[in-house]
Amino acid sequence: MKKYLLFCIALGIVFSSCKTNQQKDEKVEAKAEPTIAVINNGDVDFDTYFVDKTMRMDYFHTGNVTEEKFAIDKVLSDGTWGGSKKILVDKLELGLYFFEIVDKETNILLYSRGFASVFGEWQTIPEASERWGTFHESLRFPWPKKIVTINMKKRDAQNKFQTIWTTDLDPSYRQVNPADRIHTEKVDVILENGPAQEKLDIVILGDGYSAQEMDKFRNDAKRLSGVLMDAEPFKSQSKNINIRAVESPSEQSGVNKPHHGVFKHSKLSVSYSTFDSERYALTYDNKTVRDVASAAPYEFMVILVNERTYGGGGIYNLYTTVSADNKFADYIMVHEMGHHMAALADEYYTSSVSYEIPKITLEPWETNVTALFDKNNLKWKDLVEESTPIPTPWNKTEFDAHGYSIQKERDSLRTAHVPENIMEDLFTRQMNKENEFFASEQYKDKVGAFEGANYNAKGMYRSQLDCIMYTRHQVFCKVCQRSIVNVIEQYSK
Repeated sequence: MKKYLLFCIALGIVFSSCKTNQQKDEKVEAKAEPTIAVINNGDVDFDTYFVDKTMRMDYFHTGNVTEEKFAIDKVLSDGTWGGSKKILVDKLELGLYFFEIVDKETNILLYSRGFASVFGEWQTIPEASERWGTFHESLRFPWPKKIVTINMKKRDAQNKFQTIWTTDLDPSYRQVNPADRIHTEKVDVILENGPAQEKLDIVILGDGYSAQEMDKFRNDAKRLSGVLMDAEPFKSQSKNINIRAVESPSEQSGVNKPHHGVFKHSKLSVSYSTFDSERYALTYDNKTVRDVASAAPYEFMVILVNERTYGGGGIYNLYTTVSADNKFADYIMVHEMGHHMAALADEYYTSSVSYEIPKITLEPWETNVTALFDKNNLKWKDLVEESTPIPTPWNKTEFDAHGYSIQKERDSLRTAHVPENIMEDLFTRQMNKENEFFASEQYKDKVGAFEGANYNAKGMYRSQLDCIMYTRHQVFCKVCQRSIVNVIEQYSK
């Protein structure tokens, strides 16, 4: 065996107890591993350290509410490197996790990216306190010329990244497969503004589309791409974005919907009822998704679900899912891309979610919400006018009463399994009433600190009265727009 055989290090994670319908007493805290002194000189010269290929390290992420372990599955080629060759170090540092590629010989930082994962979300639900779970994940980075050290980091109790796993990787090791995959999937170019290495690249996949429905998939991909590019800041940044669709037909139409008693196998294995939330649609089949997506260069991924049933999801630097036929598909597309591309927090708090909501003890790392512990150092204070009070008053009591009544009606309709058009009518009625509330607000167009965000009715604040991360109105607030622009620039400059 070679000295630098791929290896994994088990690690322990210290968590607070997790109880259904109760708040956690503490934030999840990762136990730090001994680390090397990484030298961050900024972005290195690509050609000195990398070849023009994408390395994909597949691994298993296993654990429960008290433990977390990693084991490498495969290391293989994911095609030509389509990312930036100039911006290699992630300066945004978003996400729950963060990985670094470090030159083994000199300890120089070569590449880094923040991300989130299905495991990271699963670990926050009650099920994680009852059993172990295993999820397949991938890291993608430029193909190194020499041996590198991979550092996996996670946020600690103070929201600081700490190394929780490390391994060395030798690109010449015989179990590392440099062969490029031969793709048979058809790739449709929807928007192309330049070379992949100089643009932010989005790939669109489809699940639950049969071979006879490929025209529908292409039309859905073009339609929802257009919706995204019509929304700011994507519209203003369109010249920096490429979009391609990869056709991956399923054997039958539609996907798995357990709450509705509909059970199917589809190409990418998307299923509703993730974490037992009826509307949350994700896939755990990471390997198949990555294999199909690698037919085109990409940083971000959308999976269109060939269903009308309301649902979707967005995980930072993993993928977005969208129920393509729902009346609110446009909203789902744009909202979930906010999660997926910029790690934006949800700003709503009257809708039910599967996650255990922790006590508010520190400032959240997400860019669009704040605990407002220090209002003089508000993270978006440069956007606040002097005449806008902090916290910013609004008619929250009446608005919340309406929101909770809608949620109660929504839950009863879901339990009764009513047709989707009835749910769509409910959402339309909700939006119309919200418009009435917002029209009379004094600070409706101002940036401030409006209480209610991130699943918390009290103690958490959003930057504007309305935003697509709060309601179904298709407009990002100024803070969210800026956050998305920062991401686009990191991949396109």
